[in-house]
Amino acid sequence: MDPDVLNMFVIAGGTLAIPILAFVASFLLWPSALIRIYYWYWRRALGMQVRYANYDDYQFCYSYRGRPGYRPSILMLHGFSAHKDMWLSIVKFLPKNLHLVCVDMPGHEGTTRSALDDYSISGQAKRIHQFVECIRLNRRPFHLVGTSMGGNVAGVYAAQYPEDICSLTLICPAGLPSANDTKFIKQLRELQESERIDRIPLIPSTPEEMADMLKLCSYVRFKVPQQILQGLVDVRIPHNDFYRKLFLEIVDEKSRHSLHENMSKIKVPTQVIWGKQDQVLDVSGASVLASAIPDCHVYILENCGHSVVVERPRKTANLILEFLALLHSMDNKKKQA
Repeated sequence: MDPDVLNMFVIAGGTLAIPILAFVASFLLWPSALIRIYYWYWRRALGMQVRYANYDDYQFCYSYRGRPGYRPSILMLHGFSAHKDMWLSIVKFLPKNLHLVCVDMPGHEGTTRSALDDYSISGQAKRIHQFVECIRLNRRPFHLVGTSMGGNVAGVYAAQYPEDICSLTLICPAGLPSANDTKFIKQLRELQESERIDRIPLIPSTPEEMADMLKLCSYVRFKVPQQILQGLVDVRIPHNDFYRKLFLEIVDEKSRHSLHENMSKIKVPTQVIWGKQDQVLDVSGASVLASAIPDCHVYILENCGHSVVVERPRKTANLILEFLALLHSMDNKKKQA
């Protein structure tokens, strides 16, 4: 074989081998790096751009797509110990001409974390209002979406800043009294009785605990490789002390039933989406909200747990779009009347 041709094959083979070896090394040695690359890739693929906004000395990190238009902008608030990228699975099924904003909640990911900050639900709602004013999202009323802890904050926000929003979607929101003890509540009670409250099921520190958390939060059983479980844990471990502090703050008497205490003040059309097999927050909360909010539309998803956004992203996106279309149609009828 011609030496030049041989050299060409060697160079080509080396060029291909380098990224393959890098991927294998990352998977085996630095799985957390792959987790970050995964989110970076999907943000790029879906057209989400990351930006920062400052309120005095406080910094908010958020991602967005599209520009404000004739349809309401959508602001999404993630749950406990998550981040803005958890919404990517839903963003995938939303039209690209919708203006979407996903913000890191106070203390999470790229948003400022301060030991002096108020992480109660009311305190978080106040911070989100500051963010909204920073980016002038409330120039027109927007649609607010929140899940779990973020749902609690979203409901309180709707009650405290009613002029900012036109409608609301709550996905398995926290902050409500429960008619039944879920598996999560029973686990917490057992830990309290054994004085091992430091081992909170939603704050894993080993791959095995991460697997248990995924089983707790999801009805669908995802087969997650051990290395990916390790990567998910590695990403979270540096933040676990903060997550413990935050958890104790939001289950404190001041915040535990914040949504319940404020739901009678919610006057905008509200959509409630809940997984029927939720083992973290009992699905009976949906009927509590329906009985207190005048214009409330409830959707219970079969074969779905607490992680609705991950388990049923297409269905959730469609429900939000159908809800917004219904409200738009009703507004047009009022204008024509």
